[in-house]
Amino acid sequence: MIDLIPKLNPNGWDEMFSNKGVRSSYRKVLQTLENLNPENLNQKQKQASDLFMNQGITFTVYSDDNQGIERIFPFDIIPRIIAQKEWLGVESGIKQRLKALNLFLEDIYNEQLIIKEGVIPAALIASCPHYIQEVHGIKVPHNIHIHIAGIDLIRGAKGEFYVLEDNLRCPSGVSYMLENREITKRIFPEMLSANQVSMVGNYPMIFHNILVSLSPRNTSNPNVVLLTPGIYNSAYYEHTFLARQMGIPLVEGRDLVVSNNKVYMKTTSGLHQVDVIYRRLDDEYLDPLVFKPDSALGVPGLISAYKQGNVALVNAVGNGVADDKAVYAYVPDMIRYYLNEEPILNNVPTYQMENKEEREMVFANMENMVIKETNGSGGYGMIMGNKASEKELKNGKVAILENPRNFIAQPIIQLSTVPCFINGELKLRHVDLRPYALCGPNGVEIVPGGLTRVALTEGSLVVNSSQGGGSKDTWIIG
Repeated sequence: MIDLIPKLNPNGWDEMFSNKGVRSSYRKVLQTLENLNPENLNQKQKQASDLFMNQGITFTVYSDDNQGIERIFPFDIIPRIIAQKEWLGVESGIKQRLKALNLFLEDIYNEQLIIKEGVIPAALIASCPHYIQEVHGIKVPHNIHIHIAGIDLIRGAKGEFYVLEDNLRCPSGVSYMLENREITKRIFPEMLSANQVSMVGNYPMIFHNILVSLSPRNTSNPNVVLLTPGIYNSAYYEHTFLARQMGIPLVEGRDLVVSNNKVYMKTTSGLHQVDVIYRRLDDEYLDPLVFKPDSALGVPGLISAYKQGNVALVNAVGNGVADDKAVYAYVPDMIRYYLNEEPILNNVPTYQMENKEEREMVFANMENMVIKETNGSGGYGMIMGNKASEKELKNGKVAILENPRNFIAQPIIQLSTVPCFINGELKLRHVDLRPYALCGPNGVEIVPGGLTRVALTEGSLVVNSSQGGGSKDTWIIG
């Protein structure tokens, strides 16, 4: 028997405990855990680590000198649980958000009515490095630009969910969500079944069906491939995992060739036409004839084939304009404009550094702000005002003044906490949640759960794996 009640989070929401005791969704889990002694739990944590090691479930962290270090993905054995009733609100909010964002992308690459009617400033879009003029006017299959999205959510102090970020280009982490569940099945099979946890394992099948549905050719068996930058990419494990799960070839740019505006895969039996490419390659590397001329990762002529409608790309080219952090601030306006609805999920308050009044207010309160680059990712280039030195804050102000369009600021929100099993005890650690939504001709499907990312360092609010974060299995029960 082990005492598993940690100190409560004094500044925010804890997922397992309230000031009245254990939340109802966690009671069965805590009961199971309390019947295990520390040695049992340590064995299960070691078993989980060994399974991750043996299956090669890794990611790559890059150091200051750009050297990649491959690491086993840290996994905490205590699940994060969300009640079904609460999840339904999250699901509705994400579906609403993605519907508006997709309409925005269709509009911004065609008639641009949202700019003409003054809802979003033209300069904001024109200055976005991920607005791709080369694909203006392209008709994508079924008018769907976003096929897979990872929407990052956090909880406020009262437990309400906020959208922190929209990942609409090449969202990563799905493999860890799926592997986390498989590991949990191995170490806590009875606990999983006793809580009637919603299934996530059908994700590859749902996604594969969507990919097939996007084929521009009228064929019963279209050729779908996953395009990877190669073994040195930080998410290469995920690329191999998803290709294997969906039963599709994993290819690099050198495996594809364009002829007569059609894409072909080189095989031992000759060239086979490719209909759909799930690309894990950023826009600027896709085609050296259009973007970076020195890119050896892409396929010369690919954008020409795309423009002709002979191949579908997932996600669509140019989606980055919709997950620019400066454009993110306008998503509630998009929902009102395109859907005539109020947002179900709110944004975190966001201040534009191009706005002089907002910039001065942020400068006066830097210690309470997080400063983000509008097109940064992975937690890089971020300044946490409450942790930064005077020099870092000063340098941040200089960088903002040099290029205010490149930065936004948000108030530091104490992320919710979830107990983690660390050194034989339950310790509270901050978490976020990345649910994965799949968008196809039949609508949006959201896998019930997603990837809970954990800031394993005590007191840290940075959950990114590249910054020392880990993950948990996420259960939807009810």
